[in-house]
Amino acid sequence: MSYLVLARKSRPQTFSQVVGQRPVVRTLQNSIIRNRVAHAILFSGVRGVGKTTIARIMAKAINCQAEEPAARPCDQCPTCREIAAGTSFDLTEIDGASNRGIQEIRELKEKIKFLPTSAKYRIIIIDEVHMLTTEAFNALLKTLEEPPAHVYFMFATTEIHKIPVTILSRCQQYELKRISAGELYDHFQKLAAMEGFEIEPAALSLIVREAGGSVRDGLSLLDQMFSFGEMRISSQDVVEVLGLVSREVLLQLTKGLLEGSLSVVLTSLAEIFNFGLDIKRFTEDLMGNFRTLLLCKIDGCAGLIDLPAEELTELQTLAAAYTRETLHLKLALLMAMAEELRFAGQPRLTLETSFVKIIEADNVVPVSTLLGHLNQILTSLPTYPPTSLVLPGPATRVQVKEDEPTTAVPSPEIQQAPPPIPPIPPASEEQEENAIDAAAEQEEPIAEELIAPDSAAYEKVDQEMKPVKLHPHEKDVRKDWLLFINYVKERNVWMAQDLQRADSVRQDAEGQLQLSYTDAANCSLLRQKENRQILNEFVVDFFQKPLKVRFIIPAAEDPAETNGNESPNRKRAQLASDPLVVMAAEIFNGEVGDIRIGPHSR
Repeated sequence: MSYLVLARKSRPQTFSQVVGQRPVVRTLQNSIIRNRVAHAILFSGVRGVGKTTIARIMAKAINCQAEEPAARPCDQCPTCREIAAGTSFDLTEIDGASNRGIQEIRELKEKIKFLPTSAKYRIIIIDEVHMLTTEAFNALLKTLEEPPAHVYFMFATTEIHKIPVTILSRCQQYELKRISAGELYDHFQKLAAMEGFEIEPAALSLIVREAGGSVRDGLSLLDQMFSFGEMRISSQDVVEVLGLVSREVLLQLTKGLLEGSLSVVLTSLAEIFNFGLDIKRFTEDLMGNFRTLLLCKIDGCAGLIDLPAEELTELQTLAAAYTRETLHLKLALLMAMAEELRFAGQPRLTLETSFVKIIEADNVVPVSTLLGHLNQILTSLPTYPPTSLVLPGPATRVQVKEDEPTTAVPSPEIQQAPPPIPPIPPASEEQEENAIDAAAEQEEPIAEELIAPDSAAYEKVDQEMKPVKLHPHEKDVRKDWLLFINYVKERNVWMAQDLQRADSVRQDAEGQLQLSYTDAANCSLLRQKENRQILNEFVVDFFQKPLKVRFIIPAAEDPAETNGNESPNRKRAQLASDPLVVMAAEIFNGEVGDIRIGPHSR
């Protein structure tokens, strides 16, 4: 007999042998016990999680001849043995990828009309059912909804989203999940012992990680390792045979990125490149390490980590030395690096520079820290009281000197402030009266400016005050007209557009800003009283001159002279302001020249 691969040799034959999938297995067992088996069952999930295997076990359980329903399938009766050996005439297993047309479904519908030969029921299993054509699905609809009493349908698919909703609504659906790392580890360890091989825990952890939750993928890798060499399998053997990144090298690189050791990081990267490993897979494993470290720092997320116990313990010890913010920052930088690698012409150089950036990220000071230092500096600075006492009315400054009376000095110009005066605590009324009596006895003058603001000192200050001279930055109307339009545009868009339609702008000798318009409609809004006032304010603020806006528009033509027709001046104005003409002048940066409206110019 030819060699049977481990994936087929160790295939479960009863519900108790199924690895994982406890909720699905329990539901199917109860449906057998309570005689509530659906006529159409759909199993979905990723590859290698047991969809077809559970479908075959369910087919055996439905036709099992054991008396106790809880013991089905017994795997001992003739029906169970025939189904396990693949010789049962009442079990039809179809590959949906190669039998996907409507003709195959028609032939299937003809077969299920006949009663089973030796078993109680006829079982139809369609693997990869999502590969059927739309016509084949439509041909199966009616039969699937009301099948014969002696027929059960079971479907398996890895892409449930491709199956029509009309099919899904007629099936009882079971979603099979990925197998956890712990269950895979225990299962592979038992199989290795049964086969007579001794495998290191680190090597078995690498195989479990590569399996990715798929039992069949893990069994294929394990079978490959059994064929490699000696009866004892080490982690180095797994790395060499499967072309993986050694867990030690990956952990060493992770520690180097966290500790900031650039030499360790670059040396580990060189070792990985010399081995010829897949860069994409390497970056995924490295990001997986940092994801695990981050989850170790978050309370309540231990269930999201699917790793063997010894590897998880090592990563938890490493994560305890760093903050959650540090781990999150480095993981975000690694994700950005993975995105850059997709389009990188030199992957190794991209990795090296990205690792340098990740290490140097520890030296970057957050903005919040800088603001906190700035607040500390500001609070530690000394505060000074006001340097002078300003009285209402004309500008005065009160200067106080020791052993001298207080006097009010006029300050028409800005002068340097005197040294700060320490604050004087408020005195009670009795203390104020005693101070006044003591001052009277010593015949010392008291500054009346502080007591009576309307004293004679204000009159003296008003006489000595000089008017402030203004030196505005005046602008020229002709040179700065475009700047003025931009100034108005920032404050009122439509007013700037109407100002652009002016034919000419000039300032006359009387201080008027004359705006000439050929068409009075172009300035009708500007001539309104409230808008004219706003425009005058804009003109004075911008040009810094006492200008007054004046509009110059043509007088209305006499209807008697035009004989009811449009006047030549109005025709010329309409042609000059035509949108096409204005657009052409703006595009070509030109000007409108002669305008001819006579019959000879047509």
